Amino acid sequence: MEKLDLAKTYKSYYTAPAKPQLVEFEPNWYVTIQGQGDPDGIAFSNATEALYTLSYSIKGIYKKEEKDFTVAKLEGLWWVDGDRKALDVPREEWHWKLLIRMPDYVRAESIEDARSIAMSKKKELTVISDINYETLHEGACVQMLHVGPYAAEPESLKQIEHFLTEHRRKIRGLHHEIYLSDPRKVEPSKMKTILRYPVQSVEVVTG
Repeated sequence: MEKLDLAKTYKSYYTAPAKPQLVEFEPNWYVTIQGQGDPDGIAFSNATEALYTLSYSIKGIYKKEEKDFTVAKLEGLWWVDGDRKALDVPREEWHWKLLIRMPDYVRAESIEDARSIAMSKKKELTVISDINYETLHEGACVQMLHVGPYAAEPESLKQIEHFLTEHRRKIRGLHHEIYLSDPRKVEPSKMKTILRYPVQSVEVVTG
């Protein structure tokens, strides 16, 4: 039985250069969970564990159907209330939605079967019941690979801002991160994170 690895099958989705680039993405299916608070806090930790627990339960169901797959990388959408910049807002006020992409063949009804399995294994993880199965269609995006600690992301974001100005684009969606490295195993200076934003063209008004 051949195991599907989304990172290898969809390389353009899970790779990015060290400099900003424009890319286009089709709709994809994800298991997701939304919350608010410090990413070092217990709510974020529980949400992450719940998402992985459900993902591995889904994997188990499809492995029995001879459709095994590698559980994909964790992703996150981030935002804050109002027009403030995230770094000007206390981390406790940050909003996030965590995602793990699923193969196209995963059926909605199997999510509920997997949820029952996951909740029986991790009864204390009640937030498993809060996980959704939904599509995300970002379309045209700008992205780049950030290498280093999360705290140093503003340096990469400045490159993205400059790139958008040069190419007459503006952000039209949420800050999107794909975590290629496990922070428990990789030292901060070597961590790799894809930074991505949906974008649109800026209309040029001529007189």
